[in-house]
Amino acid sequence: MSRRGTVLTVCAGFAVALFILYFFNLAAMGMFGPDEPRYAAIGREMAHSGDWITPRLWGNPWFEKPALLYWMTGAATLLGLGPDLAPRVPVALMSVAFLVFFFWILRREFGFKVALYSSMILATSAGWIAYSQVGVTDLPLAATFSAAMLLCLPWLRAHDRRFLPAAAAVLALAVLAKSLVPLVLALPLFWFGRKQIADLFRPAVIGTFAVVALPWHLLCWWRNGSPFLTTLFLQHQFGRFTSGALQHVQPVWFYGPDLLALLFPWLFLLPLLFRRDLYDAPTSRFLLLIVVFGSLFFSAAPNKLPGYLLPLLPALAALMGMALARARFAAGWLTGSIAIFALIPVISWMLPIAMADGMRHAYPVDLAARGGAALLVPPLLMLGALGILADRSGRRIVPIASVFCLVVLSVFWLKARAIPRLDPDVSPRSLWRQAVAKGQPVCAGEMHRAWRDGLNYYWQGGLQDCGPAAGGFQIVQDGRRPVIQPRPAPRNP
Repeated sequence: MSRRGTVLTVCAGFAVALFILYFFNLAAMGMFGPDEPRYAAIGREMAHSGDWITPRLWGNPWFEKPALLYWMTGAATLLGLGPDLAPRVPVALMSVAFLVFFFWILRREFGFKVALYSSMILATSAGWIAYSQVGVTDLPLAATFSAAMLLCLPWLRAHDRRFLPAAAAVLALAVLAKSLVPLVLALPLFWFGRKQIADLFRPAVIGTFAVVALPWHLLCWWRNGSPFLTTLFLQHQFGRFTSGALQHVQPVWFYGPDLLALLFPWLFLLPLLFRRDLYDAPTSRFLLLIVVFGSLFFSAAPNKLPGYLLPLLPALAALMGMALARARFAAGWLTGSIAIFALIPVISWMLPIAMADGMRHAYPVDLAARGGAALLVPPLLMLGALGILADRSGRRIVPIASVFCLVVLSVFWLKARAIPRLDPDVSPRSLWRQAVAKGQPVCAGEMHRAWRDGLNYYWQGGLQDCGPAAGGFQIVQDGRRPVIQPRPAPRNP
């Protein structure tokens, strides 16, 4: 096969892999968790009402997050995507677009090998894949913030200012994704560029940032007044860092196990980051500071959610790619990333628990939970042994590609078999379908707010609370999920 044919074959293989990882069976499960149906409902309301300024949930202003995700969902709704795909396809597209950009910028800054290794690591990290499948704000923030920081690498390395306006525009999109958080995470940029910091305040840079970030904030404030500023900034920005009122309080060590889960299966590469020579350039030191500062910042806040660390994953993946490219021998670490796939049966067992809780906590791994893991050990050990031989013969791409392919196959199996089975237990979609099939009035009784908002999303805001009248059916909480039951007859006075 010619070199051109080989390149085309490899590109086609990567395209198939990205499709499986990010688009295959994207609607296998309906909206789930407390946040996704709310954000989806707000975006759909924007599309239906034509009001792209004031976010509204069930007709009431909702100022917890800025508008970027809502605009993405609204645009997909106008394009005719259904209730499950409209919130998710734009996020998946943004994720893949970022991966392409990630490879391009790293190849430009660090060379082809680092770009290839880093992109394969990020594309197959559990955290990046998982948050690319749901319509929440974590992935849009991670992609836009990371793109802005990566566009600043030429400026830090060689005082090249060409990409600074583009970086300002993308950072402004990050602000539209999650308000002030990306500005705080960008503080390492000001430290590393302090000797030439005037470049960041040039009219082209500041003007670009203002043109992208300010119009929506000003218009929303003009229309809604002080409740907009109080809710968005005081309650949901400063409040998340200063109090536990939002009920996401976790211990300070929460992000330790969370980071390992987000990096699955590449967590064994973390020891490679302790090489001193890895940080002989300002660009690699800058990426390290992004990770360290971001981890400390999120750990210091009382409110913690697993997705908060997602903006740090691209910098971590870039450092891991550099470490792999420099390491003399990395077969042992890569073998660990192969062997850990023996936990896939355990993960498939834990997935319903995590998803029913909206992936809002870190969960311990019960290694003895599934005996089926033992069946995977022999072939994985053989694959690890081949990886060691390939690495020692100078073909490091072989064990890396083995891990990459194992992730793709595992995700295909999870999406084709495991995740569809979760739908009745973690998503209100199947419950909504059952209720519609009854052909009689259905009302909402006592249930968890996340389930109520999800059902309301599929009913397009039309699910009513149960009143005193009898007849029809009611949906009420029964343990971890609601059930449909006939409405009891009213008691005689």
